[in-house]
Amino acid sequence: MGFTDFIHTLPSLVPSLAPLHVLAYSTLVGTELYQTFVMTKVCYQELPRSAFTTLQKRVFPIYFQGQSLLLLLTAVTFPPHGPLSLVMKKGDWISFAIAGVTAALNLFIYGPRTRQIMIDRIHQETRDGGKFNDPTGVSEQMRLLNRAFSRNHAMSIHLNLITIGATLWYGWRLASRLNIDVE
Repeated sequence: MGFTDFIHTLPSLVPSLAPLHVLAYSTLVGTELYQTFVMTKVCYQELPRSAFTTLQKRVFPIYFQGQSLLLLLTAVTFPPHGPLSLVMKKGDWISFAIAGVTAALNLFIYGPRTRQIMIDRIHQETRDGGKFNDPTGVSEQMRLLNRAFSRNHAMSIHLNLITIGATLWYGWRLASRLNIDVE
């Protein structure tokens, strides 16, 4: 029995993954859009800086974990046979690969770096007796921390936007395959 024959026998062995797939995908894209464009903006505008920083350093690790888990769940439930079906559709697995790599970079590298630098800046403020953005000037160490934060935070933001873009690209492809009869 060849690979193609095996794929064609799976429908009788595996129940339809489509409902789980749509639920996983919609949760993924909803979470990405809400956290990125609603919650972060509202919290930034409404919370004092110290409260915003405390919240962000706790929320974003959970967000990046959830994003990665939901991306994996969406790939695993790809209809009709999960990952076996996904690898057969180049346009779909490419969007998953892009989203997976960028989400992993945020989960394992840029998210943790940004979080740690946020913490380091708070400690440096205590040592310096001033704020990270003190208009009268900052110490050399704070200047270096600010620069490192800017680079890592910008990278994290851009990676998140690329992940969202790849997720939406896949959603467009998914929606274009829907067959809706209008009576």
